[in-house]
Amino acid sequence: MSSDSDLKALYPFLHSQPQAPARLDAALLHSVEEKARDSRDTNARFFGEHAPILVAAAKALADVYRHGGRLYSMGNGGSSCDASHVAVEFVHPVTAGRPALAATNLVADLAMISAVGNDLGFEHVFVRQLLAQGRAGDALIGISTSGNSANLMSAFAKAKEMGIVTIGLAGGDGGKMKSSGVVDFCLVVPTSSIHRTQECHVAAYHILWDLVHTLLADDRGSATTKGAAA
Repeated sequence: MSSDSDLKALYPFLHSQPQAPARLDAALLHSVEEKARDSRDTNARFFGEHAPILVAAAKALADVYRHGGRLYSMGNGGSSCDASHVAVEFVHPVTAGRPALAATNLVADLAMISAVGNDLGFEHVFVRQLLAQGRAGDALIGISTSGNSANLMSAFAKAKEMGIVTIGLAGGDGGKMKSSGVVDFCLVVPTSSIHRTQECHVAAYHILWDLVHTLLADDRGSATTKGAAA
């Protein structure tokens, strides 16, 4: 977890008086170096701790696709953009020769979200869609930097009841996503920085995508030890 001193090192210009241009440029360049270092260190800690969980999640998701299931994705704010990104990666793979895999972004339908939010409350915007579209044997991935988003947790709980595989990406201490017991595979980035968390989330779902395709290709006897880099 980042301390106050860590944050001051990353954002020195927020904790001082106006400086001369040359001195400010030097401080900004130092800030860039510190942010890049912190990003690398956070990434290394995260994948060092969670690689086995990521592999297990990929195996479960590959099995979903083997049996004709699909993936649903969800998130709020910046994480809603990640939910969109996840769905696009599976439906429209960027690596030549990889098949399209069914994925639905539950954030995409603004009319549905505003209708459910207005009539039932924002907590239900993903649950309602999951009830209509989800089936036992599908998978649901939810992304939240805090791990405490109420609408995600409601959907995860319902998905668990429905027999849907649940995958969560969170930050900090994992919040309710980590402690609830309704998320089968929970990957928590060990930092309080939202930016570092989001950076690790992008890398995590790219790797998840790559591993799923590798596992499915292995079913066909065509996977290699190298694979395609995500």
